[in-house]
Amino acid sequence: MATEDLKQRKRTMPAPVPDFGAGIREEAKNEHPGGDIKHGGLIQLMRVFLFAAYFWACCFTIVATQLLGVPLYWYNKNYYYAYIALTKQSFGLLITTMTQWWSPTLVRISGDASVAGQMKKTADGRVECYFPERMIMIANHQLYSDWLYLWWVAYTNQPQTHGHIYIILKESLKYVPVIGWGMMFYGFIFMSRKMSTDQPRMAHRLKQLKQRHSGPMSGSTGLDPMWLMLFPEGTNASDNGRAKSAKWAEKIGIKDMQHALVPRSTGTFFCLNELKGTVDYVYDCTLAYEGVPRGKFGQDYFTLKSSYFQGRPPKSVNMYWRRFAVADIPLDDLNTFDLWLRDRWYEKDALIEQYVCTGRFPANEVSSNGTTNGTAKNNFIETEVKPKHWWEVGRIFIVLATFGLIANILAKMV
Repeated sequence: MATEDLKQRKRTMPAPVPDFGAGIREEAKNEHPGGDIKHGGLIQLMRVFLFAAYFWACCFTIVATQLLGVPLYWYNKNYYYAYIALTKQSFGLLITTMTQWWSPTLVRISGDASVAGQMKKTADGRVECYFPERMIMIANHQLYSDWLYLWWVAYTNQPQTHGHIYIILKESLKYVPVIGWGMMFYGFIFMSRKMSTDQPRMAHRLKQLKQRHSGPMSGSTGLDPMWLMLFPEGTNASDNGRAKSAKWAEKIGIKDMQHALVPRSTGTFFCLNELKGTVDYVYDCTLAYEGVPRGKFGQDYFTLKSSYFQGRPPKSVNMYWRRFAVADIPLDDLNTFDLWLRDRWYEKDALIEQYVCTGRFPANEVSSNGTTNGTAKNNFIETEVKPKHWWEVGRIFIVLATFGLIANILAKMV
C-alpha cells in the first residue's frame, strides 16, 4: 500500500513553481509542499484512532517488557543491557512501521567520498548502511521528527544498531507518562540546558557508554555498540530559532546562516572529549525536506496532523552523509573546536542552499556503492522507510506474549 501511494504521488506531483532567476522560486500561494489533503474528515478520524491505538499499544507493551526485565539487572548486568537493547529495537521497529503505514515517503541518500562503499541499495529496494558499531552522529535540526529518520538509518545498518541509539533530550520529556519511562530505561540523556547541572549528568551517562560488557548484544571490541545522536543547533529551525540564531551570531560577531542555525559547541565538545578513545568517527548528516519554500520552515508544514493523518508527508526526505575522524578534530581547545564545528555548519548551509536551488544534494559516484552507473538519477539511493520483513513487528509483542502464555499455563496448573 505504501509503495503504491508513493507511485501515485510521483504521478500526481504538481508542476514546479517557475524559477525567476538566481535559483529563487516564487512560493505558490497556499500550496503545501506535501500536496493537497488526501483524506477527508472521517478518514482522518479513523487514521487518528488507528495510529493512536497502534502507537500506544506498542509503547505500553515495550514499557511492560522493560519492567519484566528489571530483575536481570541484579542477576547479570550484561544480560540486562542486552535485554533493554532488544526493547530499544522494538521502538525502532515501531517508528519504522508507523512511518511506512501512515506517512510513506521517498528517502534520497547520497554522501561524499568519506562514506564511499558504506551505503548500497538491495535488490528489493531497501538501503543497507555499513557504518561502524560505535559513532557520534551530528545533524542539522529541521523537524521535530528528524530523529525518527536517523533511528531508521540505524535499523538499516549492518550489523543493525537500532537497539543502541542514544539521544540527548529536554529534561521535561522524561516526565511524559509511559514514553518518558521507556526513554529512561533506554539510558537517554536528559538536559536542563544549564551546563553546571548537565555536565555531571552527561559525564555519568557517557562514562557508562565507555564500559565494556560481554553480553549477547556487546560489540566486537567488548565495548557495546553506540550511536550517540546530537543536534548541535539545540532546537529545530523555526521563526523563534531563526531569531535566536541571528541574535547569537550578532553577539559573537559572525555571519548568520540562511538555512541552518548557528551551532552551540559546548555540549558536542564535551561529548567528544568524554568518548575520545572509544569512538573513531563522527558521522554528519545534512537533512532537507522537499518543497519547503525558501525562508520557510518544515516544522510549519510537516506536522503530525499533516504528515500522518491528512496524507501530506514530505514528498522526499533527503540526506547527505559525511564522515570525520575524531583524531582530526581539534579537541584540545573549545574555541578552536567552535570554529571547526561552525565551519562544518557553513558547509551544511551551502549544501542546503544547493538543495533549495536544484532539488538535490551533491551526488558522488563513489559515495553510493552499488547504485551508480554514471547517470544522474543513479547517483542517489532512493528508498522508503520500511522494515525488511513485515512480520518483524511481531517482535515488539513476543516477550510480553510469552510471559502472558507462561502465566496462563501456571494459573491453570494451580
